[in-house]
Parts: sequence; C-alpha cells; structure tokens
Amino acid sequence: MSQLLAKTENPYRPVRAKIVDLRDLTPETRLFQVKLVDPKAARDFDYRPGQFCQISALGTGEAPISISSSPTRPGLLEFCIRRVGRTTSALHRLNPNDEVGIRGPYGNGFPVDYMEGKDVLIVAGGVGLAPVRSLLLYILDNRDQFRSVTLLYGARSLEDMLFREELKTLERHPDLNILLTLDSGDTRLWPFRTGLVTSLFEEITVAPKTVAAVCVPPVAYKFVTKGLLDKGISGEDIFMSLERKMHCGIGKCGCCAVGSKYCCQDGPVFTYWDALNLPDMI
Repeated sequence: MSQLLAKTENPYRPVRAKIVDLRDLTPETRLFQVKLVDPKAARDFDYRPGQFCQISALGTGEAPISISSSPTRPGLLEFCIRRVGRTTSALHRLNPNDEVGIRGPYGNGFPVDYMEGKDVLIVAGGVGLAPVRSLLLYILDNRDQFRSVTLLYGARSLEDMLFREELKTLERHPDLNILLTLDSGDTRLWPFRTGLVTSLFEEITVAPKTVAAVCVPPVAYKFVTKGLLDKGISGEDIFMSLERKMHCGIGKCGCCAVGSKYCCQDGPVFTYWDALNLPDMI
C-alpha cells in the first residue's frame, strides 16, 4: 500500500492535484499531466509501472485510471483518460489549473525487478498502450538493466493510435525495436503495416529468457497469449494488465472480484497461468 494512502485517515479521501497540461491523443482520449498540490504528498508519492489511481472530478465521481508516466521521471503524473462515461466526460471538460482528486496508487504493477537481465517484449492494442507506456519509459530510463526491448502496438486506425508523435521519436531510439500496425487503413497515409497486432509476431524472433507485458482489448487476450506461447514464452513470464476490471481500488466494493482474487489488490497485473486458473479473467 502506498505511503500516500497509509497517511490518509479515510482511504476514500482523495488528495488534491492540479492539472498542469492537457493534450488530445485521439478524438476521445486525452493525456492529463497533473501535479499534487501538497509538496509533502508529492514527495511521498511512489508507484510502480502498471499501477493505477482513482481520479475524481468534483461533484461527479471517480474513475480508475492507469498511470502512464514512469516513476523514474518524478514531478508530474500522467494519465491517459478516454471519454466513455459521466466521470470521464466531466474530466474532459476541465482545463489547465483546474483541480482533480487522486487516490492511490493501487495494484501490484509489473515485476520490473524480475524482468531485469531479460529480453522484454511489450504488446499493446488500442488504449492498452497507456498502462504499458509507464513500463516502457521505466525500461528506457534504466536501459542497462535489461536486454533487448521490443514494442508491438496495434490500433484500429491512424486516428485511434495513441502517442503518435512520441512513437515516431522512439522509433529512432538505438536500443528499442518498435513495430506498429493498423487494423485497416489507407496505406497512402500509413506507410507501415496493416493487420492485427498478432500479425507482428511473424516479424520477431524470441530469445530464451524473454518476458512479455501485455495490455490489449479483452477479446484479443486469448489470441495474443496463444501467439506468445507459440513463440516459446512461458505462461509464468507473460504478464497481463487487466486494469479494465478496476473499481474502488481497495477491495471493499467487490466489483473486481474474480474467483478468489481481487484485481485491485492481487492485480491488475496477472501472469497467464493466474488468468488461466481464474474464471472469466480473460
């Protein structure tokens, strides 16, 4: 449990954060850069790639959102928020210097210590890039602790692709392999690959001691995990972020219960074997 939550008497009480900047990533998705108002709370805030927070808009409610920034870059927190309901729509109406509430961080995050010294394969689809972006930035900032790093990312269309400009920059990174694809699209506007993200498996070679981090739409998990297993990656080395199942964050409401597990406490990152042994996990 985070130091921030431990020092809050009421676990449901958020801390204040000010919006520093906003950037539209797609017509329905916006990147929020926020900073905690209280300097001590900002200093105490610590998190791992793959964890999430509860973000609240005054008088509207709160929503669980994965942290898209990396703890290696302190000062600002970044959240990629898609407008899908009442709370996220209210958040999208806010402007720089407006305030939001933050609870967290929650969840287990990706096991970065376990990943050290191994090849890392990151597979993302659609808005699933937001949670694994934190892991990718963390690895790039600690590049000497990991072997090869590959990102496979697919989106429905060019308009739906997150962090397009950032990905263009990362493609030139000497120690990172990026393969991008669109489900469909005009190849005159899209000079890269066309097809589902699983089609990219044909273009990579997986070495022994490779771990995979995955966040894709729910319908794609069984196809992505099958592809990874076929590539020789062990089920215990496939780590999946199931952040879509989050709710209250502290295991009280029961909405994220799957079998004997609470996603907000035991997850949201699970191995393939964890998910295989739990009903309706994927």
